[in-house]
Amino acid sequence: MTTGDRAVETGAERLETLSARAAARGGLAGKLAGELADDASFLRKLKPSLIVARAKGEAPKDADPGAVTVPAPTGPQLGRRRSANEGPNPLVVAGAAFGVGTVLAKIIDWRSHAHPRR
Repeated sequence: MTTGDRAVETGAERLETLSARAAARGGLAGKLAGELADDASFLRKLKPSLIVARAKGEAPKDADPGAVTVPAPTGPQLGRRRSANEGPNPLVVAGAAFGVGTVLAKIIDWRSHAHPRR
């Protein structure tokens, strides 16, 4: 372990200690305890030796340090995709919108003649 790694680990341990004290205190500090614990795990990702390993491609870029990687799923995770033929015809939708807009404009114009401004 290098000097930089030890410094980062010391900082992470201090954050975990502070997080434990904040959780025991309760109140607003208790609400922030989880964030401090997350900061400690993030700080561990910033160890210089891990950064070098990730840059060389020897370590995964998004895994927690020392965590076991989870294998990729064997099947699709999403439902069936919609095909291009499903749903209403876009020309019909555009035509209906044009027709409704025209009728609405005529109604508004007709009502404006009922109460002319002077």
